Amino acid sequence: MVSGDPFRIFVTHAWQEDDDYLRVFEYLEGARGFRYVNCSSLNPVPGPPGSDQEKESLRHQIAASEAVIALAALIKGHHQQLLFQLQCARGLKKPVIMLPQFGHDLNLPLMFKGIANREVEWNDRAIVDALRELARQEATGRWETIEFKLD
Repeated sequence: MVSGDPFRIFVTHAWQEDDDYLRVFEYLEGARGFRYVNCSSLNPVPGPPGSDQEKESLRHQIAASEAVIALAALIKGHHQQLLFQLQCARGLKKPVIMLPQFGHDLNLPLMFKGIANREVEWNDRAIVDALRELARQEATGRWETIEFKLD
């Protein structure tokens, strides 16, 4: 794929826009020179939670993506939906990037450990670098620089 092509990403969800879901897109929009297409669709809700229609819609959304950004905030209240989305991503060989609930450390329950290919903090550079490396095997080659003022 040409590097100018937008990245196709799926962000885990429970059929509603919560703070962390919206925050992912704020971070991606703030990343300079990064283009993406959101493959996750919240509307219309295809059926009751756990239904075949819901699962098929999620499979279709995940299959259209290059990578999955998993929101640990969904563990509380929607753990079955999140687990299904992550297992589906793994089954479709999509790399998974796990983000902690905003403002918290990443403490995953046992059933979620080892599913993600990478766990990153809320940092636009870390998220974008993980997407570039895992989805397209692009080495970012970026280094952190710290400037010191000597008095």
